[in-house]
Amino acid sequence: MQSLKWRKHLKPLLLACKDKKPIAKIHALMIQTGHKNSVGNLIASYARVGDILSARKVFDKLSNRRVDSWNAMILAYSRKSFPEEVLDLYRQMIMEGIKPDSTTFTMTIKACVSLMDMEMGEEIWRKAVDFGYQKDVFVASSVLNLYVKCGKMDEAMVVFNGMPRKDLVCWTTMVTGLAQSGRASEAIDSYRKMQMEGMEGDNVMMLGLIQASVNLGDSKLGRTIHGYMVRKGFSMDVVVQTSLVDMYAKNGYLEYALHVFKMPTKNDISWGALISGLAQNGFARNALELLVQMQGCGFKPDSMSLVGALLACSQCGLLKLGKSIHGCITRRLDLEPVSGTAMIDMYAKCGSLSYAHALFDRIVSKDIISWNAMLASYGVHGHGKRALSLFLQMTKMSLKPDRATFASLLSALSHSGMVNEGRYWFNLMVNEYGIQPTEKHYACMVDLLARAGLVEEAYKLIGSMNNKPGVAVWVALLSGCRNHGKLSMGEMAAKKVLELNPDDLGIHALVSNFFAMGNMWDEVAVVKKLMKDSGKRKVPGYSVLDVNGKLHAFLMGDKSHQEYKAIATVLDNLDCEMSFIVK
Repeated sequence: MQSLKWRKHLKPLLLACKDKKPIAKIHALMIQTGHKNSVGNLIASYARVGDILSARKVFDKLSNRRVDSWNAMILAYSRKSFPEEVLDLYRQMIMEGIKPDSTTFTMTIKACVSLMDMEMGEEIWRKAVDFGYQKDVFVASSVLNLYVKCGKMDEAMVVFNGMPRKDLVCWTTMVTGLAQSGRASEAIDSYRKMQMEGMEGDNVMMLGLIQASVNLGDSKLGRTIHGYMVRKGFSMDVVVQTSLVDMYAKNGYLEYALHVFKMPTKNDISWGALISGLAQNGFARNALELLVQMQGCGFKPDSMSLVGALLACSQCGLLKLGKSIHGCITRRLDLEPVSGTAMIDMYAKCGSLSYAHALFDRIVSKDIISWNAMLASYGVHGHGKRALSLFLQMTKMSLKPDRATFASLLSALSHSGMVNEGRYWFNLMVNEYGIQPTEKHYACMVDLLARAGLVEEAYKLIGSMNNKPGVAVWVALLSGCRNHGKLSMGEMAAKKVLELNPDDLGIHALVSNFFAMGNMWDEVAVVKKLMKDSGKRKVPGYSVLDVNGKLHAFLMGDKSHQEYKAIATVLDNLDCEMSFIVK
């Protein structure tokens, strides 16, 4: 009777053990009494205290291993993060004719996720379906996670839709997977369906939705998600707040980004998100100042912050500082495609095309992004022939050009006035490569034709667009009409530009200058009245100079600089000398 009573309490006894020694004593007692029914619990207990070798010894000595023993050993390896051993056991189990159950399939597919082994994962999933586990929530959840992690969202959707019951984990996996794979609209739709089923999201799902709002460029959605999280009392940890900083910065809401950035705990990603956002919105000086502040707070700049700093350098023409950042990336980080592309862009925009090309040549595994960056660099400098030569070289490398490739090529051809080549490659893009032109492609072609004085052909091309022409297209036509004195067509383009973007004061200035050139003073008066009635003031442009490592910003007509008088004297002297040379 005492033996039976002891056996009844065996499982809780094993669970109560905190280290190997008491488990070994119970193990010895089990051997003495010939008790074999709780071997699975014994294996699990050894594994729980980290003694995987003892667990395996118990497992290997079993003469008749049932599925629970196999599962205990598989679970032991899974908890110790040994995915290869998990799959080895699964293969051995199948060879010995043991029928897997839900736990087996769940743990082995989880191992495939760790190894990103899609082929093995799908093989196990097919076996699970054969045994009737396709609707098991745990098995289906694990294969759903596998497909999402491997980027197979169509396959994930099939599994997800076939699940009779979906818990919060499944919904979260699906929503975040869609957001991360660029299918933002579907992510939002899935979240709304989940809400209709009476469930609310968690922090992980909110992060996915924030990412979706970034991908969509939908600042209103992002603010709505932020407000919802505040109202519902979600935990605003550093990961969530960093995502909000990134979302606001990328959507141009820098005041909101700076407000969230006041969070008590920051990490290198938080700093990088704001530095990158400032640079992307044209606040180069602020971005570089924040980089210095970041280092002063004891954080080492990561890839995101350094790439943002490179962008800031390219905007200000700070070649010396850009070279220093290049050196920092080379010493501390791998030359990733993103950082390599940013460096190529920086050197090109700082006027050092030779450095840009040398860096491009050093990239061993050039992807399409690297090629596009080099093409864009030639475009900035108006080297259409070199851009075309590079494009042809790329096509010989079995790399398929994408939309960005053709946009960079057409821009380079436009700045070089290569009209025939532009026509040829635009048509080839559509007919040979099957790429439908975007607004950017049409804007490049209209700019190319209008620059050459072919404004009628440019207007005809605009008429062939499937979608409604945007501001960039009409601005390109307007610029061509201004340069070639095409007043009638220019007037029509000017009205289109104002119609599409009535609040942009830069557009108002462009249109006003065009009307003034044509002595159309009534129209000039109308545009100036629009500017006045809007109540807005155009933010003046400024130049930034790097003098001995210190940045100096100058607005037009600015007299606030402490060395203004000396600077004005030097400029006056230069003006006199230049006038003398001209005479």
